[in-house]
Amino acid sequence: MTPTLTLIALYMLLQLGIGVWVSRRIKTEADYLVAGRKLGYTLLTFSIFATWFGAETVIGSAGSVYSEGISLASPEPFGYGLCLILMGLVFAAPLWRRKLTTLADLFRQRFSATVERTAAIVLIPTSILWAAAQVRAFGQVISAGSTLEVEVAIGIAAAATIAYTVFGGLLVDAITDVIQGGILILGLVTIGVMTVLNLGGPAAAASAVAESGRIVSPSAVHPGLLAGLEAWAIPVCGSVIATELVGRVIAARSAVVARRSSLAAGGLYLLVGLIPVFVGVTGAGLALDLAHPEQLLPTVAETTLSTIGYAIFAGGLLSAILSTVDSTLLISSGLLSHNVIVPALRDPSERIKVLVARSGVLAFGIIAYLLALRAEGVLDLVEQASAFGSAGTLVAVTFGLFTRFGGPRAALATLIAGVASYLLGLVWGAPYPFLLSLATSLLVYAAVATFEPRVTSRAT
Repeated sequence: MTPTLTLIALYMLLQLGIGVWVSRRIKTEADYLVAGRKLGYTLLTFSIFATWFGAETVIGSAGSVYSEGISLASPEPFGYGLCLILMGLVFAAPLWRRKLTTLADLFRQRFSATVERTAAIVLIPTSILWAAAQVRAFGQVISAGSTLEVEVAIGIAAAATIAYTVFGGLLVDAITDVIQGGILILGLVTIGVMTVLNLGGPAAAASAVAESGRIVSPSAVHPGLLAGLEAWAIPVCGSVIATELVGRVIAARSAVVARRSSLAAGGLYLLVGLIPVFVGVTGAGLALDLAHPEQLLPTVAETTLSTIGYAIFAGGLLSAILSTVDSTLLISSGLLSHNVIVPALRDPSERIKVLVARSGVLAFGIIAYLLALRAEGVLDLVEQASAFGSAGTLVAVTFGLFTRFGGPRAALATLIAGVASYLLGLVWGAPYPFLLSLATSLLVYAAVATFEPRVTSRAT
């Protein structure tokens, strides 16, 4: 074991220890899944940032820019940063006022229990795909700092993340996010500064950016209006009501905290997210020998920082990844346990509810590991996670949250149509499968709702 890997292992053991210690405060299902709905500005802002600022932002975007370039049409960090801001401006406060435990609860309140269970089944794959992306990136970081093969490193990463998530809950995650986010930001700023110095200073770095050929026009990356809309619709429309983001927002102590923290996290995301982009743009001038583009940022960190400095950075990065995995596994397990299994049980105790949720984390963690092994890349997984079934969910949530138009039949048909149209678009090779699923979902909801009696919300 290399010194760097040893320090990373010690850091991870410390994180696991914190999770086990704090998890003793978890007494109820609400404690485990939504931190008792008592997160304030600091905890919630950093928790949203750390959850969103995961593998795709650091590992995936730096590698993608290094190999393909970037434009304002790139999803990272622009699209996903805008997604957080949109959540704060439009959805955060109304969602918080519903007093939800999972996003699927909204479908029960506004529509019916059948729609609730269907929504849970549709939403679960998205969270698992997102978890797989983080596990794969976790493995890339471990592999870059050791002599381990990527496949072996991914296995180690999966075991660590599953153990961390089973013991901890959202409260544990939110508490550690403040430290984790701070370390990650400090590490990225340090790497950015060291990269500038290695290139010869600010003037030389600016020249390297201009001469890199990595900054291209949006039309060159996505020629045509529909291509550009597809590129932006996936991160913005496909992720604005992502269950991981909703799970954080509804854990706030008030609607104002939920809204303002989302906006603050979005601004922080855009600012810090430009650092991996900068490293990716100037990476060609660093003369690095990379086995895979996704190893760019960890390799730059290892070559520019001391052993201890790299271990701290890697620990912060892995902590951010853990935060995202923790959220995705918690959310997917919560959807299965809270919205499907627990309602089928006869008045289960809070201890049983927590046990069921933790068992779901274990099962979904194993599935995420298997997906991470088979994926082509981190961004590939994230794009699938953002697009799968999200169009129908967004349409149903928007109509259900802000209007009385449409009832259970419209919502159920829209959820199914959103998934089916996206999958058919992929199978048939449609050039814009997400836009196709979004348009189909809108048409299906409007058509069915027109012939369905107007309903009132089942809960305020």
